[in-house]
Amino acid sequence: MRVIKKLGLILFLLGITIFIGIIFTGTFNLTQSELNTFIKEKGYKNELIEEKLAKAIVTNEDLNIFEFSSRVIHAYDTSNEHYDKLITKYDSEQNWTKKGEQYQYKIFGKPHSLSFTLAKKAGKGFAAESKGFAWLLTFGLGIIGAFLYIVPDVILLGKPGIKNNGIFLNAATNRGWIGWFAFIFLVTFYILLYFYPDFIVNWVYLVNPISKFISGNSASQWFLYGFLYCTVMSVMAVRMYIKYRHNKYQILRTTSVLFFQIVFAFLIPEILVRFEKPWYDFKNAFPLDYDFFFKWNLNELLSSGGFGLFILVWGVVLTIVVVPLMVYFFGKRWYCSWVCGCGGLAETLGDPYRQNSSKTLLSWRLERIVIHSVLVFVLVMTGFALFTFFSGSEQIIGIKTQTIQDIYGFLIGAIFAGVIGTGFYPIFGNRVWCRFGCPLAAYLGFIQRFKSRFRITTNGGQCISCGNCSTYCEQGIDVRAYAQKGENIVRSSCVGCGICSAVCPRGVLKLENGPEDGRINPTEILLGNDVDLMEFINNK
Repeated sequence: MRVIKKLGLILFLLGITIFIGIIFTGTFNLTQSELNTFIKEKGYKNELIEEKLAKAIVTNEDLNIFEFSSRVIHAYDTSNEHYDKLITKYDSEQNWTKKGEQYQYKIFGKPHSLSFTLAKKAGKGFAAESKGFAWLLTFGLGIIGAFLYIVPDVILLGKPGIKNNGIFLNAATNRGWIGWFAFIFLVTFYILLYFYPDFIVNWVYLVNPISKFISGNSASQWFLYGFLYCTVMSVMAVRMYIKYRHNKYQILRTTSVLFFQIVFAFLIPEILVRFEKPWYDFKNAFPLDYDFFFKWNLNELLSSGGFGLFILVWGVVLTIVVVPLMVYFFGKRWYCSWVCGCGGLAETLGDPYRQNSSKTLLSWRLERIVIHSVLVFVLVMTGFALFTFFSGSEQIIGIKTQTIQDIYGFLIGAIFAGVIGTGFYPIFGNRVWCRFGCPLAAYLGFIQRFKSRFRITTNGGQCISCGNCSTYCEQGIDVRAYAQKGENIVRSSCVGCGICSAVCPRGVLKLENGPEDGRINPTEILLGNDVDLMEFINNK
């Protein structure tokens, strides 16, 4: 079995190596007719950009993706700089007509997005022309290798129980060199995904046939991300099934998040696109779905007829009715640990790193400040967005709505939720985003703390202070401190993952939904030898 695990590790690393290396393969250039078709499709009126692009990428040279991208972006920048100068010139001359004309010639959007669109049309070589074989050498080897590494644990783990042997001695799970490599890989992936999508166009080619089969459209970097997301969750879910195979709660919870991610966050939205309906994840609630009330989204939904109106109504009802009711009866765990895709990735891919979550008082204080600041930010931004939509104005109290949306999208939507939220798993634990950045988690936490039936009950008399519960709490809660006093655990940050209960050797912890009375019961004295238990019970 150990030989099979080693073989699996070799195959997995080989697949990862080929996956990384495939970025640097292939050549990129366009013919003049292909470029003309692209310009016509985009409706560009800018002859300068056409001229610059033609000189840059209509060539017999075999450009690699980095050279191709550099040339496209140079043409983009040169063209826009030219018209920016004209706009400034006509503005100083107060020639408003001429100034207005120049805007129609500018190329709006991100330069790397333009480069990505052109690169998809220009690519030649292994990834672009042998997609199936390239997929097998990357995704295929990676998946097979991961399964060969994971599945033998069914036998090697032996007797019932959750094994965390050597977790603080392993370079992969205790911030060793493997953990740092995983950190660098994940952070680099998210940076490329969000800011340099043209550099990973060869990866997008690999999933193009799958995208066309599901949605009828060519794959984008976001389809690649969605497919990778589901693939990683599925493989790591198998690991969860094996590790927690004697714990029914963990099996059901893992199955739930896997189902909601694959079906609701991936397949249904892509199938909707095939039928020319708006792409929408029906489980994604505001304010996690922070752009739901943005002007462009509201216009798209309202222009989509009855179906768009249904999505709009459902989104509002989900946020102000379904979410509070479900939290009242079941705690925020119903969403964060059973439905949410972010939580699903954290509980599968991130499970090996949960012990790295900081348990310090400083982290708890920082957590409360940051996550509530993000919630306030998104609520203010949404207020700005709704004002813009109904008033037609571009700004409020001198602040442009688009500016605050761009700031939030960059800092929170990309850097925090993506680069930090997932990339930092191996270093800071698997719930960095959920603890410190998710505005929906903050909203759910308010309800759970003050108006919910959910709590984790403890039996202080049986606690042996082993510390497993606190060690493996991904939310940084000192569970042992509650258990030692026999207190119910009621914390706004708790996502009800149940791992504290699963790793407790004495059965001290239990997740319950019960009456609100007695849910919060700070114990005035510790249960110990100096307490007359009968008198204590009678007084209660």
